[in-house]
Amino acid sequence: MAITKDDVKYIAKLAKLRFNDEEAEAFAGEFENILEQFKTLDKLNLDDVEIERPNVSVFRKDIQKKCEIKQEELYQNVKVMRDTAIEVPKIIE
Repeated sequence: MAITKDDVKYIAKLAKLRFNDEEAEAFAGEFENILEQFKTLDKLNLDDVEIERPNVSVFRKDIQKKCEIKQEELYQNVKVMRDTAIEVPKIIE
């Protein structure tokens, strides 16, 4: 299965990225290499490989800390505020 630059541009559109033709061509080659690596992994016999998972759960205490930054400084880069909420652009089409 060959990855074309049109495939790359489609994936980029889904990720809200833009690539020119040269970049798309380069990424197509990189994606092709990645898929070849998966084909190599699929050929490996891993029946005798044992998966080891640690039995340790790591928990931390939740410690409240007072924010030392003024509210104006905290929201200085926000484009749109609605009362006390930050309004962000819609990302799902």
